[in-house]
Amino acid sequence: MTAPQKPSPQLSPRHYELLINAVVDYAIYMLAPDGHIISWNAGAERIKGYSRDEILGQHFSLFFTEADRLAGKPQRAIATALAKGRFQDEGWRLRKDGKRFWALTVLDVVRDEQGALLGLVKITRDMTEQYQAQQLRLESERSFRLLVDAVTDYAIYMLDTEGRISSWNSGAERIKGYTGSEVIGTHFSRFFTPDDLAADVPARALRAALEEGRFAAEGWRLRKNGEPFWASVVVDPIRDENGRHIGFAKVTRDITERLEAERKLEEARNQLLQSQKLEALGQLTGGLAHDFNNLLTIIRGAAELALRSTAEPRVQRQTKIITDAADRGAAITRQLLTFARRQPLQARVISPSETLRQTVTLLEQSVPRDVCLTADIADDLPEIEIDPQQLELALLNLTINARDAIHGTGTIHLRAWCCELAGELDNLHGPFVAIAIEDDGEGISAEVCSRIFEPFFTTKRFGEGTGLGLSQVHGFIKQSRGGIRVDSTPGEGTTFTLYLPALGGGSGTGGRGPGSNKRILLVEDDQNLSEVAAAMLEMMGFEVLQTHSASEALAELSRVIRVDLLFSDVIMPGGISGLELANRVRERLPELPVLLTTGFSDAVQDGVSYPLLQKPYTYDDLADAVKALT
Repeated sequence: MTAPQKPSPQLSPRHYELLINAVVDYAIYMLAPDGHIISWNAGAERIKGYSRDEILGQHFSLFFTEADRLAGKPQRAIATALAKGRFQDEGWRLRKDGKRFWALTVLDVVRDEQGALLGLVKITRDMTEQYQAQQLRLESERSFRLLVDAVTDYAIYMLDTEGRISSWNSGAERIKGYTGSEVIGTHFSRFFTPDDLAADVPARALRAALEEGRFAAEGWRLRKNGEPFWASVVVDPIRDENGRHIGFAKVTRDITERLEAERKLEEARNQLLQSQKLEALGQLTGGLAHDFNNLLTIIRGAAELALRSTAEPRVQRQTKIITDAADRGAAITRQLLTFARRQPLQARVISPSETLRQTVTLLEQSVPRDVCLTADIADDLPEIEIDPQQLELALLNLTINARDAIHGTGTIHLRAWCCELAGELDNLHGPFVAIAIEDDGEGISAEVCSRIFEPFFTTKRFGEGTGLGLSQVHGFIKQSRGGIRVDSTPGEGTTFTLYLPALGGGSGTGGRGPGSNKRILLVEDDQNLSEVAAAMLEMMGFEVLQTHSASEALAELSRVIRVDLLFSDVIMPGGISGLELANRVRERLPELPVLLTTGFSDAVQDGVSYPLLQKPYTYDDLADAVKALT
């Protein structure tokens, strides 16, 4: 027998009223078909601020802003609800105190059992906090988008899960050259080189980012115009709040300048290392060459004295073997010195007018279009003996320096003429060919001017120059028995003038006519070499005073009444070199001719220039050098 079912409880209208009044998070109230309020719950009182007695009978448009009322929004809400059965909206509403709140509202039609219209029920929820949070989030996203788009040094863009571009900032447009409309929706592999594409680098980059959480690398990428640039790239996976992979963030930076700076730095380091090696090697070979040349001079000089002292054929033949061996030893010494210098001079007689006109064509290629290079070269320049290639390189070096000193437009002028020097520059005398490089650049201060010929000194930024250019020009001109002068005014320009001795005139120092019975002060620290040199000079008819150090020579000069020539080795022990001795003697006896000798080809390149006799020298070499000065 089935038990009787218990009837379900029925809620009375009073129960519904209590239920609705218990809801405080929602404003729930009834409207008459014309919009006047006919019921009011506790939630409506809390949200709107009106009590039941204050609001019943009022039109619900009271809660709308003035702008919404003027736009007829309350009437449209009722009309829509009556026509469609429901109206849903969100927007600003007003509380009793006039403050606004963001409301989510629903308006439903209420009918009785027969379908007759009773009114409308309105439900309102205060969503101000949620709306403000959403606005803050939207503003944050907007600010972030503006921030990303404002970055111009980095290409920052998003890829979808397949690698297609979905966003594009201004930095990406500047670096890559594409606008957003050109690339959005295309695959990011378009920026890779053909070699990277063949190696599947784009796909491997995305896989690495997913598997390892990040991919970072450097490599060549392509701009829109096909130009390669060196890029630093980072790819990060993007996941939503649930951890689902939704794409990639890609950041690219153009670091081509850094790569070039690193390359120049490495070149500078290599140049410095090479120069240090050459300096050490030069000191080693120079020291050996000095001692070796002394020995060769003794051997060859003694052999020549023997040749001139006997007519015995057998002795002549043996002595000739000795001189030939000494000559071969001298050739080896020259090769060692050439290796240490790394830049031997190949001097020959040239016509400077023709050579300079040919060089101007080369110089024109080294200056930009906004710098004008002009030339004024005299037609009747005398011949000079010089290494033409090194002259060309020296002028090119000076022209490039002039170009770098000009910012924007400017002028570089090459001028060549013949002049006479009377000792005003490096004690040079006689006819010279002067070659000047003039510019109207920024000029050089007096402090810098005093140091420009120092090796490794430069005013250029690091990596833009080695600091060796002007020192090489200086050394080349000195080695060519000439001089160099610099004139500069800051803000107005600079002029470098090279003076090269003309054939048949330039002597380096003023000389005296030849004669006999002259007295020569010989300064040579090697006893055997001193004896051989003295014997040669005596055979030529000179009286020789032998000393073996600079201090002995100075003492001898103070004692004797007359000396017609100082003949000194350059490198000697005792703290005073032959060059320093010559300078001191020149201060006391400015008219006294000085002849220096050394096994170093470039031993005399600073300060005053003196005639230099290379070791090992022969009898004829010594005779010619002394004859030119006495």
